[in-house]
Amino acid sequence: MTDTVSTTATTESVEEFALRARSWLAENMPAIDPDNPPFSVRAENESWERARELQKRLYEGGFAGICFPREYGGLGLDYAYQKAFNDECVNYEMPLILNTPSFTICGATILDMGSEQQKRERISATIRGDEVLCQLLSEPSGGSDLAGVITRAELRGDTWIINGAKTWSTSAFAADYGLMLARTDWTVPKHQGLTMFLVPLNAPGITMRRITEVNGNEEFCEEFFDNLELPADTVVGEVNDGWTVASRQLHHERRAVGGGSEFASGTGAENANEMPPDHVGLAEVTGQGDDARVQDLAGRALVRRIVKKQLIDHVGTAIGNGSLPPNAGTLIRLFHAETTELEVDTALAITGTAGVVDEGSEDAPELAGLLEIGVRYLSRQTGSLGGGSSEMARNVIGERILGFPREPAADRGVPFNQVKRNKS
Repeated sequence: MTDTVSTTATTESVEEFALRARSWLAENMPAIDPDNPPFSVRAENESWERARELQKRLYEGGFAGICFPREYGGLGLDYAYQKAFNDECVNYEMPLILNTPSFTICGATILDMGSEQQKRERISATIRGDEVLCQLLSEPSGGSDLAGVITRAELRGDTWIINGAKTWSTSAFAADYGLMLARTDWTVPKHQGLTMFLVPLNAPGITMRRITEVNGNEEFCEEFFDNLELPADTVVGEVNDGWTVASRQLHHERRAVGGGSEFASGTGAENANEMPPDHVGLAEVTGQGDDARVQDLAGRALVRRIVKKQLIDHVGTAIGNGSLPPNAGTLIRLFHAETTELEVDTALAITGTAGVVDEGSEDAPELAGLLEIGVRYLSRQTGSLGGGSSEMARNVIGERILGFPREPAADRGVPFNQVKRNKS
């Protein structure tokens, strides 16, 4: 990776770019304490309005969409520039909740698979902070088999008519457009009869509801499509080739979930649930700082965190130079999930009963607030589900990276309308 890019984009070196970014950030972005950053609650509209405002500042200052092409509103620079900017922006408030899925998943997928019009309109609007993108993939009866979707799209004249439902759509309530996978041909095997659509979420025929999670959050949504009408130019890629688009989308999602996407604008914790626990601090607060067992638990979690960061750099570089296939991003996704679970489990083990019972009192005020560790534990599994389950990730690693034989599947090669569903 060189220090400069082609002269058609810029002759500014990475170091010059970083210095300019440092000066601009100090004058234009709100300063924060990186060890105690403000958290954006993804379930609240105010967080998204704030993120759009900050994104507009980045765009007006010339630091938005660093790795997106210039013709679509970005800067057309390589990852070295984005990494340099990430290093400079850690002390400032950034619109981090726009990264996933708007930039790193949907924007990246449209860049790879969308039409020229879709790229110019949707990517540029996202980079400007005018629009938010989301995914509409999972279905109520679908489980982890994305290719088994039954949301139906029928072509009537020049218009597609959509009927069906999606669920677990991250932050769809805050989005303007969603990438939706639907079935357009039931007479061919399941992977061959799918089409991806770019859906305006304010269109008639869409009913959206918020989902209340076990921890009380309402970040996810479910959508119901009742004769939703979409024009032909909303198709992403080719009709009946939606699995190609979805596969590319999953590639970007797995990289994004693990923190390895070049399209992320800034780095850091998006919210309290993503901030790595301070295991050493928890040990001190609970009076266990000198406990050898607790020190061992904290040390193990810290080592995993360090290895995760190194793995992101290694896999990203290897995919870039071709020594690992694009599916290797799944390695980051799986390690991220396992690391997150270890960190949350370790934090709860250290806090003990203070993590499940509010022990804050005048006699022990230092224990007040530790109940948040227990609340966070309730959502520990999200990392094992985002971007496909960890079990699916292991299949991808085994079959597409290590070259192991594929698992047998009863529906392989069978027309989808002949596949038995919801029957014993």
